[in-house]
Amino acid sequence: MEILRYDPARFADIPDYPFAEQWLEIDLGDGHKGQMHYLDEGPSDAPPILLFHGEPSWSFLYRKMIPILVDAGFRCLAPDLIGFGKSDKPDDQNFYTYARHVDWLEQWRDAVVPKTAGLFCQDWGGLLGLRMVGRAPDRFNFVVASNTFLPTGGTPSPAFLAWREYAKSSPDFKIGELLQRAAYTERSAAEIAAYDAPFPDEPSKAGARAFPQLVPVENGMAGIEENTAAWEHLAAFDKPFLTLFGADDPVTGGLGEALAGRIKGAKGMPHEILNGCGHFCQEDRPAELSQGVIEMGKLAGILD
Repeated sequence: MEILRYDPARFADIPDYPFAEQWLEIDLGDGHKGQMHYLDEGPSDAPPILLFHGEPSWSFLYRKMIPILVDAGFRCLAPDLIGFGKSDKPDDQNFYTYARHVDWLEQWRDAVVPKTAGLFCQDWGGLLGLRMVGRAPDRFNFVVASNTFLPTGGTPSPAFLAWREYAKSSPDFKIGELLQRAAYTERSAAEIAAYDAPFPDEPSKAGARAFPQLVPVENGMAGIEENTAAWEHLAAFDKPFLTLFGADDPVTGGLGEALAGRIKGAKGMPHEILNGCGHFCQEDRPAELSQGVIEMGKLAGILD
């Protein structure tokens, strides 16, 4: 297996992404090391908000939210998951597992943001982030979740099955086009190119192809036992928990009510299904999502 490094030249013309590179070495397992890239914007002593992206995006997805949140008083921390963005990319699909992704992200969190923090999570950012909340609820002071869930088996939807098969077998797996189709608003050519930038060839897409296969939506899959255990504490999480989901997302758009209905801290919160909002809500409704984060920060008592 080869660990692929990013090509800086492919990121030379990324629009609206003036953020400084930050790096952390991660123990990937089986004797491999890798570099995880992340953003760290805002004063170092400001209350931290973790911004977790999903499949197949990277921290570029948060470029519209970060300035709003920094202006509101947050320190914004947005990692590129291993296999995505500027982070290193193992080129073997079988090397990626749910458990490893959790471990890699927790290594980053322990090293960079050991104190309590708020969390905004979407897509696989929720499968990882909500698992982390369930494992260590005292390390989070609020959560805003969008177009995500913490699955424990069952029967997957036809839309998800189609997506999983497409990611696994389609020879035409163009990441920028996927982001365009799954957002409600139109992306510019430069934005589409920015989502393509981390993936110059087929080996670099191993992590992106692997992720849909790892979602534990069918009984017997790896991750179900761990998610079930995490739900015990996630359901009892009594700090502010807000769901802001996109109405125009055919795969996860209908899960907001089910998620909020299971979590103690979600009771009475101003949950919303956002019209004109697809799966990649950070592209479509960044102001509304940012305002939700700001409101939860105030409710949690960490933001004036």
